[in-house]
Amino acid sequence: MPTTKTAEKEMRLAQKRKDRNKSTRSETKTKVVKAGAAISSGDIDKAKSAVITAISSIDKEVEKGSMHRNSAARRKSRLMKKLNLAASSGIK
Repeated sequence: MPTTKTAEKEMRLAQKRKDRNKSTRSETKTKVVKAGAAISSGDIDKAKSAVITAISSIDKEVEKGSMHRNSAARRKSRLMKKLNLAASSGIK
């Protein structure tokens, strides 16, 4: 438990940041999963729009500071790699 007023305040602020980051992370994870499902379903047009939405959400997380930029780059790269593989293999 915090022993000073500033430690108590920092604990409250940390909790607020945690709650805010949790909701954005959850939203981003949902969008990434939907993009992966769209890619595996075979509908390339739907998959492209889902991937764009997921990448946008990942970029917003980086701007807010709740995700590291290298982690975001890795996730975006993996998504695009899956999309390009699906598009080039001719899945329709």
